[in-house]
Amino acid sequence: MTDLTRRQALFLTASLPFAGAVTRARAAQKVTVALDWTVNTNHIGLFVARDKGFYRDAGLDVEILPYGDTGSGTLVANRVADFGISGSLGLFTQKSAGADLKAVYAVVQSETGRVVFNADRAAIKSPKNLDGLTYGGFGSTWENTLISTIIRHDGGKGDFSTVTLGTSAYDALANGAVDFTLEVSTWEGVEAELKGLKQRSFRYADYGVPDEHTTLIVSSNAYLVANPKAAAAFVQATRRGYEFAVDHAQEAGELLIAANKDTLTNPALIDASLKALNDGHFLKSANGAIGTMDKAKMEAMGGYLFASGILLDGNGKALKEKPDLGAYFTNEFLG
Repeated sequence: MTDLTRRQALFLTASLPFAGAVTRARAAQKVTVALDWTVNTNHIGLFVARDKGFYRDAGLDVEILPYGDTGSGTLVANRVADFGISGSLGLFTQKSAGADLKAVYAVVQSETGRVVFNADRAAIKSPKNLDGLTYGGFGSTWENTLISTIIRHDGGKGDFSTVTLGTSAYDALANGAVDFTLEVSTWEGVEAELKGLKQRSFRYADYGVPDEHTTLIVSSNAYLVANPKAAAAFVQATRRGYEFAVDHAQEAGELLIAANKDTLTNPALIDASLKALNDGHFLKSANGAIGTMDKAKMEAMGGYLFASGILLDGNGKALKEKPDLGAYFTNEFLG
């Protein structure tokens, strides 16, 4: 072999990794994900998967869209985003009204919401004692149905006053302007503890409301049919991200904060929230389930919403027949 030939061979060999990287970059499929709220620990698996290279390894170029005024379900159904974080309620109500949505991943394995009130309210011993009190709410019909179910299950009438306050409800509760509200135990609940606020609460599932996968990842049937390989790659890489957050919580929390420095300015909240998610087996159930949607759980919540008249058709009329709830979700992309 001549010196020239040898140099050419060495150059070609050295160039192979670079050439492979270029090929992979060119082949990477763009995927967009919409958030359901400002960045929080429910989203941690997405950022871990992106910044640890799990998406890249799966042949994907994933963009996490900033939270905006348009809901994630609407963005997904209208093909503005390929995937989106969605509440269970949002999935059921939007799909029943005709939106093209299907859940593909359960971020949270069981209900994180609760009815909460100040701990010094000694007269509130059980949900029936909420009758006649003032609720600081968020403006949805679902809230009244939920709270009424809880109170009536405990033997009360389900009669209470509502003041719609949005996220100001938490300050209103703290200063006594309202008697009770709803909160996510792994976020607002943790934040209240860090502030030194003393609270007591009632779990929904203890009082007649089916347990649920509070937070889901949804896509559209149109996208899933057209891009089955990319969908599977995304869902499985996302699960790797959430698994990492369970097994390496501190590093995952630091990564989430680093990716969102302008939004996540309280590291103690991130650490405590992630600890609550992991200690409570919310991201990964006690029996090891992560990402998987429980069929019985999904159908129980869908059936409850239908029976309560919460599910409306595209004309705003309550559904007369129970929908095929199995069409609302699938575990097939988890592999």
